[in-house]
Amino acid sequence: MAKNDHRWDDQQPLVLIVPGLNDSGPHHWQTLWEQELSYCRRVQLGMWDNPHRNTWVNQINLAIHKAAGPVILVAHSLACHALAWWAEYERPAYGNPVVGALLVAPPDVESAHVDERLKRFAPLVERRLPFRSILAASRNDPYASFGLAKRFARKWGSRLVDAGPIGHINAESGIADWPYGKYLLDHLVHEVAPTREPRPSTASVATHQGHRGHGSEARS
Repeated sequence: MAKNDHRWDDQQPLVLIVPGLNDSGPHHWQTLWEQELSYCRRVQLGMWDNPHRNTWVNQINLAIHKAAGPVILVAHSLACHALAWWAEYERPAYGNPVVGALLVAPPDVESAHVDERLKRFAPLVERRLPFRSILAASRNDPYASFGLAKRFARKWGSRLVDAGPIGHINAESGIADWPYGKYLLDHLVHEVAPTREPRPSTASVATHQGHRGHGSEARS
């Protein structure tokens, strides 16, 4: 599929797509964004089905420094915790080089019943992230309750968004390329670069897609 270039100018931040456990398959919205948007690149974390926390953190660090410019991170599931650990270890200046992050469906990594591979990313990083962030959570995610998502957002200083009852916000959620997620990404870019106008087409798609995958800002 040809990529659509939605850059407003040459200062468009590079969007780094960071998949979680088992990578994101061909029908996952992260993969579709990577195919459709010219300014998206996937971070190859490796060890997808048997992750090692520090290896993932190092791969994120390498990708950020290779970008050689402003970066927005779009992390799904376990990658949200890897990103938090990157910030914990690196302690970058606020908004440099990462200007923002969209954190989607971070799972529980601390409870006794969770997959042992997720526990490798425990304990929860409790330091505020050094950049603007939006945390999108589902009301019926099997890997984390909405209440737990509120806790993540509070600890990381993220704005919590209720994405609706769409499971783990992945290919099984039936959301295709997740238009509402694109709207959130556009909104984030607009927040970190307020002189630019967000592209209207994505917002209108999100508005008309109905209840499936169309969320709202949550109130804690």
